[in-house]
Amino acid sequence: MRIIHGAEEARRTVLRRQPMGETELPPAVRERIREVFGAELSAQEVVGRIVSDVRAEGDAAVRRYSRAFDGVEYASLEVPRAEVEAAHRQVDPPLVEALRFAADRIRAFHEAQRRRGPADFFEDGLGMQVRPLERVGVYVPGTVAVYPSSVLMTVIPARVAGVDQVYMASPASADGQVSPLKLVAASIAGVDRVFRASGAQAIAAFAYGTETVPRVDKVCGPGNIFVTLAKRLVYGDVGIDSLYGPTETVVVADETADPASCAADLLAQAEHDELATPLLLTPSEALARAVAGEVERQLEGLERAEIARSALEARGGIVVTAGLEEALALANEFGPEHLCLLVRDAASWAPRVRHAGGLFLGETSPEAVGDYTAGPSHVMPAGGSARFSSALSVFDFLKFTSVVDIDAATLGRLGPPAAAIARAEGLTAHARAIERRLERD
Repeated sequence: MRIIHGAEEARRTVLRRQPMGETELPPAVRERIREVFGAELSAQEVVGRIVSDVRAEGDAAVRRYSRAFDGVEYASLEVPRAEVEAAHRQVDPPLVEALRFAADRIRAFHEAQRRRGPADFFEDGLGMQVRPLERVGVYVPGTVAVYPSSVLMTVIPARVAGVDQVYMASPASADGQVSPLKLVAASIAGVDRVFRASGAQAIAAFAYGTETVPRVDKVCGPGNIFVTLAKRLVYGDVGIDSLYGPTETVVVADETADPASCAADLLAQAEHDELATPLLLTPSEALARAVAGEVERQLEGLERAEIARSALEARGGIVVTAGLEEALALANEFGPEHLCLLVRDAASWAPRVRHAGGLFLGETSPEAVGDYTAGPSHVMPAGGSARFSSALSVFDFLKFTSVVDIDAATLGRLGPPAAAIARAEGLTAHARAIERRLERD
């Protein structure tokens, strides 16, 4: 891994964020776009065409783009219930039990979150009603690397919130089948219907509905740049949870950190995809060099070593800072999806963290456990959005309605100043709607 010295050089290089939509697409993806559309298009232009076509043509466009980009011809978009049930016989029982264990942990955490969260209240004629959404669409990416954990981490918070209907869309493999692992996870988590659809076309199908796919109130879940741009494009016609982007981890470590653990945490994120961002910030030159060596050693034998190496070379790096305070300040500026504190007395540093999707304290709290069985959802803000948004939670599936039920005496007190403000704004009808009621008394 490259080693960078100083905050300014870090800001100029590895900590410099690229605007969403300007990510350089891999050559193979650019070539596929030329084949499908007959032109050189940006990721945003591709998404715009796909969303427009799905909105106009429904199922036909979803099938066409799935065939074009995935090389898969779907007999039907919906996965039949029998296929979901059969998936349980295709997955090793110990793995099914591991998914159930993870689901129980995730459910328990979000049930506690719901109990401590907002609730209906009414006081002095004013209040709030808290209601779950009716329909949610969850997108779960991956065919080569499948993510049953993402099914659990997205669907279970929705179920705990009380959402009426939860649907899932997932790309299928070359044989047209959604991974049995995903289908088992969908069954455990409580998904109502599963659809075969990938990328931007899946997001558009949920946003606008097709002959097969119901329109939903909110679209959730992570995905690649095309999924992220599609969510941004349809927002307003449908709700979205957040814009996630490629995964990223910042490890802040001091001289007490274990180099092997630091390297392992960086590689755990680097193996996701070539656009992942694995970064180490440390005031220790010795640790920086030791971690760089450990990364090289641990790369050997990884199943996804080539992907991890590409991510490390393109977006990874080690920054040697002037001190631990500077390292944490840089981490806050960057606002990473995952922030791991491998420092002496990590809990004492936690209050200084302002911007992170998830915070992992100390040697025994690896981010990888957070991906599976800790409990909080691993669907977290990336791309710098941790500066203003949060990890997926029960609250993403609740909405709040203000309630006004005041009596005549209260109206007599609130009405005159309200009418005065309305007239100052030139909204005479507003003022008269209040004044007519005051005149009755």
